[in-house]
Amino acid sequence: MTGGDIRLIAAALAGIILAIVMIVRGRLHPFIGLLCGAFAVGLLAGLPLADTAKAVQKGVGDIVGGTGLVVALGLSLGAMLHLSGAAASLATGALRLTGPKAAPWATLGIAIVIGLPLFFETGLVLLLPIVVAAAKAMPDEGDRDATKLRLIMPALAGLGVVHALVPPHPGPLLAVEALNASLGLTMLYGILIAIPIAILAGPVLAKFVTPGIKLTEPVMSETVVDLAPPPRGVSLFIVLLPIVLIASGEMAKLIPGLNGGGLLAAASNPVLALLITNLLALPLLFGRRLSEAKIQDAIWFETMGAAGAILLAIGAGGALKQVLVSAGLSDLLARLVMMYSISPLLLGWLVAVGIRLAAGSATVATITAVGIMPGVVAASGASPELVVLAIGAGSVFFSHVNDPGFWLVKGYMGTSTADTFRTWSVLETVISVAGLALVVGLSYIV
Repeated sequence: MTGGDIRLIAAALAGIILAIVMIVRGRLHPFIGLLCGAFAVGLLAGLPLADTAKAVQKGVGDIVGGTGLVVALGLSLGAMLHLSGAAASLATGALRLTGPKAAPWATLGIAIVIGLPLFFETGLVLLLPIVVAAAKAMPDEGDRDATKLRLIMPALAGLGVVHALVPPHPGPLLAVEALNASLGLTMLYGILIAIPIAILAGPVLAKFVTPGIKLTEPVMSETVVDLAPPPRGVSLFIVLLPIVLIASGEMAKLIPGLNGGGLLAAASNPVLALLITNLLALPLLFGRRLSEAKIQDAIWFETMGAAGAILLAIGAGGALKQVLVSAGLSDLLARLVMMYSISPLLLGWLVAVGIRLAAGSATVATITAVGIMPGVVAASGASPELVVLAIGAGSVFFSHVNDPGFWLVKGYMGTSTADTFRTWSVLETVISVAGLALVVGLSYIV
């Protein structure tokens, strides 16, 4: 390594540390902290200020212009499922069909299905109050709080696994686009490894970490509007529709004559798939009450409030990524991989882990990692689909105090900060490490 290489690595570390300090110690929004970190990296790496500013603008524009539409449409769909009562109806209906012993497995399955088209925070707000209410009705097995947690943790595991590994979640989807991976193969591989990981991080882990934990009364999400929930069949159709559209389009590319004049391939575009789902969800979930002003206001107020914070944070993550790329970090990592035979899967995972620990956001970690990995993938010949999954696994490593999801989970579970580390942080770490292990194992098969 040359002196310039060492300077570049030091600049990247310094910029990331600055972002951490501003976010964690300075209590600033990640949007501001990450932007300051991006400018610090550029200046310390020797980029002219004007070039750094252009890189920041390009990074924000690329992310918000691409993934931003998926995020916004996913959030609006989540708001509709929440306000109409569709998500609550699905969850409570499924839990009623199971006995107490099967309830943890039912919540795991519900979380995976409901979590597929939704942002993690949206899925959490939709599902966890329902699961907490169901947990209160569980038979007392001696340790009441542990019994509740054995129902809550599988729900968290299901949401966490699909958030990290399965498109059309924004993080994995962005990684697919950045690395030119096959969306269909990434979805297939992601689902194959997500199921055993969710079982390990959910029902299995809960048996070991829940004894002795004491819960306080959790924060509950209140329904904003008074609506009769739609039929469960309609609710399930809306939840699964974007997944079916995307999967059908991918299959149409592989099977001649199935494309229907290109309509299936077009509908498989995640933006179009989610837009179609949004347009169908409005009349199907709200019926005649769709035209009421308070219904429309509630939908779009809930959507825009969440979208603003998320889009700003991931946009700033894109800025940091682009400055790192413009400074030459991607090329440096590609050279190191070829020189020292570092596994691209391990490298992608480690980069995502580092950004996750620094910035808190799994989506920001994914954006930053995939931005500097294309050169590594091209130089090594690694499977881009598996690199996407390795980065996704690394992006959820050890959620802690700089992750907004940490405090959201803490509030809904009713755990202390220490017990949130013991449950939620350990759960995310199990997903991350098991994800890397299964991705590496899969690399020997495919």
